[in-house]
Amino acid sequence: MPRLTEQEQQEILRYIEADKPLPEKYRFLLFEDKREVELVWNGKTSEVCNIVLPFQVIEQVDEPRAEKPEDTALQSSLFDERGRQLKGWTNKLIWGDNKLILSSLKNGPLREEIEKQGGIKLIYIDPPFDVGYDFSMDIEIGGDTFTKKPNILEENAYRDTWGRGADSFIAMIYERLALMRDLLAEDGSIYVHCDWRVNGYIRLVLDEVFGKGHFNNAIAWHYSGWNKKLSTSFERRHDTIYFYAKSDQPIFNSFFEPWESKEAYVKARKQKIRIDDDGREYVLSDAGGGQRIKRYLDEVMEQGVVVDDVWNLDKINNSAKEALGYPTQKPFILLERIINASSNEGDVIADFFCGSGTTAAVAEKLGRKWIATDLGKFGIHTTRKRMIGVQRALKDEGKGYRAFEILNLGKYERQHYIGINPNLREAEQQKQLEEKEAAFLDLILRAYRAEKTTGFAAFHGKKAGRLVAVGPVNLPVTRLFVEEIILECRKKHNTKVDILGFEFEMGLFPNVLDEARSKGIDISPKYIPADVFDKRAVEKNQVVFHNVSFIEVKPHVEKTPWLWS
Repeated sequence: MPRLTEQEQQEILRYIEADKPLPEKYRFLLFEDKREVELVWNGKTSEVCNIVLPFQVIEQVDEPRAEKPEDTALQSSLFDERGRQLKGWTNKLIWGDNKLILSSLKNGPLREEIEKQGGIKLIYIDPPFDVGYDFSMDIEIGGDTFTKKPNILEENAYRDTWGRGADSFIAMIYERLALMRDLLAEDGSIYVHCDWRVNGYIRLVLDEVFGKGHFNNAIAWHYSGWNKKLSTSFERRHDTIYFYAKSDQPIFNSFFEPWESKEAYVKARKQKIRIDDDGREYVLSDAGGGQRIKRYLDEVMEQGVVVDDVWNLDKINNSAKEALGYPTQKPFILLERIINASSNEGDVIADFFCGSGTTAAVAEKLGRKWIATDLGKFGIHTTRKRMIGVQRALKDEGKGYRAFEILNLGKYERQHYIGINPNLREAEQQKQLEEKEAAFLDLILRAYRAEKTTGFAAFHGKKAGRLVAVGPVNLPVTRLFVEEIILECRKKHNTKVDILGFEFEMGLFPNVLDEARSKGIDISPKYIPADVFDKRAVEKNQVVFHNVSFIEVKPHVEKTPWLWS
């Protein structure tokens, strides 16, 4: 500790005794570990999550699954004759909070499996960088547009991470980048996409996590758009992609792209075209030391130009074949360039904000292994569907493709979200879990203005002559959950039930309602709104539980006389 004057020591004591914060100057006087430049935010800490939760396999996908499997007993290669994977690494699509996923990957048993593949060589992330971002998105069905609202995990993540402004966003990204750094192989790299709103913060966070000496590029992704005349600024027409390495010797493959034309090359070089005695076109280039050499245009055009850190690549047009209607989807060519530059075939690639799954799709087509995660269920479903399409396309082309599995952190993530202390003994954890679950049920029933009831296995309350069942906090209401309700209704002769859930399993309705109706049971499913966590809204009876909507389709076949005559 640096020597302080007696006056400074007395001043510090006065502040401490008065329980007041120390003046800013003492942060630099008291501690020797000073950084030349440091990003400081409210609640800054160097501690990162170290929780290890077990992964639960939801589904294994190996398309086309309908095909009859070949006899693989005598096969020794990685892929069979159809391109179907037989053994080796299985790609991972993981649903959940990426902080918990990253911590579990870093500290858990799956780390060994990753290290056997050489470790993660490349991470690309496109985090939601707009402070005030939420997880809502517009989805077009037919000619109508519907807004997909965030689920409760997404809502909690929004409130905890982006809902309090820039400092909470920086704290979120800092902790996750620190975990990603520790997961990267020594020759690995990370590319972080951001725009003008937070790129200054992101650059400083990356400097602090990876070190200024490991900064490689600030890539300017320039794209076209409508020409607008602005009154106070220039039109914003590029995003930034920061490229950092884990060490001084990362994997890197420079590459060329073709010149648009001979005229473009000559204009860029500010030279004029000459013709030699054989009729070949050339330009004179400066070779240093006052010497000039001939560069023949046919050779220059064939080689192309080395790609620099300004990338002129258009955004996805909504009518483009690759467009999925996902609001933050990035073009295939952008990820193709990144993956080709900083990885080789067979390497493991990761994207922890995968969205529509572009990173995974490009990685699969380029022969890389991948890990992709997202907090939003819609992103997971979009990526799942997209990767099945990639598998089928590769199979049709006679190329090898890998299976992938969909994972989550199961009931253990639920325990984390309702605040269970993982350091407690098992019996104490169970006791705390029961207390938290009871408090959660009381909260929902109070918001729904239902009376708590006992003596039932599947029901938690009653309201206006109807029983009330509350679904889990971070899992969808499943068919099994509803079947248990139907079973108890029949056993105890109840006919009217409200089911409250944050989410409901896809495809659950209307079939299960028809099944219940055929047994004389009226089931009304309702969404639990995020407002239940707003104490004032609950106290003022302002929380509205909306009915679950679904589209019921009945086929109608009409015979055309001339076709059937």
